[in-house]
Amino acid sequence: MQKIRKGDTVVVTTGREKGKRGTVLRVFVSGKVLIEGVNRVKKHQRPNPVKGQTGGIIDKEMPLAISNVMLLNPGTGKGDRVGFKFLEAQSGAPARKVRFFKSNGEVVDV
Repeated sequence: MQKIRKGDTVVVTTGREKGKRGTVLRVFVSGKVLIEGVNRVKKHQRPNPVKGQTGGIIDKEMPLAISNVMLLNPGTGKGDRVGFKFLEAQSGAPARKVRFFKSNGEVVDV
């Protein structure tokens, strides 16, 4: 289980994009995350008629290190650290592992 997952809203904590918020589009195995609207760069792209790509300068998002982002706590509106805990089982079901915010103990996954 990962602390940051696809679809989470995160805040960038360091670098030139510090303070920006966005939704996680993809989490890479290498320990990087792709965030919507954050870390945009201009890429010079050569045309490729086989793939149907036109040439020119395109804007695209580049991955950031997962250590440079924090999960956004909707209660406080700030980035927060995340931990794991097990919720008690109900009526014979196994215990569930869930993420929670360290500052207020609020459960992220419902």
